[in-house]
Amino acid sequence: MSHQDIIDNYQILKDTYKTKYENLSAQHRNLSLLRLLVAIAVIGLCYHYFTMHAPLWEIGAAIMLTIGFVIMMKMHQRIGKQRIFMKALQNINEDELAYLTGQKIPFHAGTEFQNDQHAYSSDLDVFGNRSLYQHLNRTNTQMGQQQFADGLLSIASQQTILERQQAISALEKDIKHRQDFFALGKIANDNKDIYERLIKWSEEKEATVSKPLLVLCYVLPVVLFAAIAMYIFTKDDLYWAIINKLIPVNLLVFFFQMKHIRKAMFSTEKINEMLVSYGAMLQHIEQANYEVPALKNIQDKIANTEASAGKALSELGSIFSKLETIQNPFSAFVMNGLALYHIHQLHKLNNWKAKHRKHLQQWLQVIGEMEMLQSLANLKYNNPSFCFPKLNHDNKISFESLGHPLIKEEKRVCNDVSFSENRFIILTGSNMSGKSTFLRTLGINMVLTGMGSAICASAANVHPMQIFVSMRQSDSLADSESYFFAEVKRLKFIMDQLKNEVCFVLLDEILRGTNSDDKRSGTIGVIEKIITRNAIGAIATHDLEVCLTTEHHPDILTNQCFEVEIINDELVFDYKLRNGICKNKSATFLMQKMEII
Repeated sequence: MSHQDIIDNYQILKDTYKTKYENLSAQHRNLSLLRLLVAIAVIGLCYHYFTMHAPLWEIGAAIMLTIGFVIMMKMHQRIGKQRIFMKALQNINEDELAYLTGQKIPFHAGTEFQNDQHAYSSDLDVFGNRSLYQHLNRTNTQMGQQQFADGLLSIASQQTILERQQAISALEKDIKHRQDFFALGKIANDNKDIYERLIKWSEEKEATVSKPLLVLCYVLPVVLFAAIAMYIFTKDDLYWAIINKLIPVNLLVFFFQMKHIRKAMFSTEKINEMLVSYGAMLQHIEQANYEVPALKNIQDKIANTEASAGKALSELGSIFSKLETIQNPFSAFVMNGLALYHIHQLHKLNNWKAKHRKHLQQWLQVIGEMEMLQSLANLKYNNPSFCFPKLNHDNKISFESLGHPLIKEEKRVCNDVSFSENRFIILTGSNMSGKSTFLRTLGINMVLTGMGSAICASAANVHPMQIFVSMRQSDSLADSESYFFAEVKRLKFIMDQLKNEVCFVLLDEILRGTNSDDKRSGTIGVIEKIITRNAIGAIATHDLEVCLTTEHHPDILTNQCFEVEIINDELVFDYKLRNGICKNKSATFLMQKMEII
């Protein structure tokens, strides 16, 4: 499938969901009007019956209309949910179109995960505006965002990588399944505060509703409703007196339990919507017909419980929603005066917690795991030319047609590169020739390999390993730390890690904070030290004398470069990797052309 075919497919999906959304909106409006008319009719019939001593059939008609009103209310709610779901699907396809056509990157940037002390995340622009995370991320929940960030910040085991590759291959093909799952996540509209409070709530112990109180909460409403029924049919004042006495008793019982009810609440309507959406996402996973073992293993994490995880979370959302009605004084008065409603809901909440609290965190983590995999499946769908690397255990790394995954395909220049024969590259090239971009290309594709993703290459054979990068250090006024000292600390950190294992290392123009002789000797010293510790990777430098180091280690080091040509009095960069040392220079030519010198 070509890039344009993918864009056309998203356009078709966007138009389809937009039409469905508009049709559902019309039905939603019509039902709203019909509900209003029925409600007016019910109120009129009840008023006429109780004030004018009208025939009994009028109250029967009011009851039938009330039943119809309830049915319409359910239909209205169902259509309302479908309408929101279609709007979410429309937005998902609009976002993909905006992204693929270069209008904007409408996805979460993950700035909260930025960490300058991490081994590579800052140097490789993993988080922040226009970052790797923002380009790839399609997660919508707190769990998904965190798991996607964790995946980018660590290297998984080879077994996990292979399982994820298998899962992504299966998920990539089913765009409807993927987008439905994303839409449910969008509807959840969760936030970190509510998510953390939910986890904390699951760990707290609540006051239970005692058995005597629970019996009372059943007996009193039954007697009250029996008295109401008898009064309607007989209009005997005795039953009216019973009603007038039982309602205050119910309210008194409710009043003494109100503090326990309020303590159990979240005081936000969002918790209901969030949990119902979480539940729908879990049901989406439960009901899927996955065939690959990796996805079946995810299903197993939520299947080995007493009840459906999805239904259980939706039930919890419903309970919280019902508890929230206590915030409306009129509703609280009527519902508890008649049925001690909120005490019953508190009892249901405590029962739910006792039964499911131990599973809650695992259920939520499954949602995050699936969001991460679906995001990587989306990456593969959008880039059918990307490949899954083959893995080895021999510290061998090679790529064919390796490119930067964030550069558009029509502008991307790809190169073959191998670390199998010579495991460390000294990279030279003039300014703007592509050295730093190439180092980031290597680093980002190694990161993607380590999390199980497809990468921007036609073929690859990789031993996943820890990645360490020194490309972008900065002064730290807060720590009274110079640029040079910050870089030395990073190099010391890398050297210490290399004592323990073979690592992939990328260095770009190190020791820029010192004089040229010191920089040259220091750079050569770093190269000499780093290869004795079996590092694999590359270092970019402008100092051509550093390249002479390869003469002393021809089996380990190799010189490669990016060249620049001057054609028709213009600098021309082809960004193609070549063997050898850079020969051409661009700085002097450019300054002369701009009449700086």
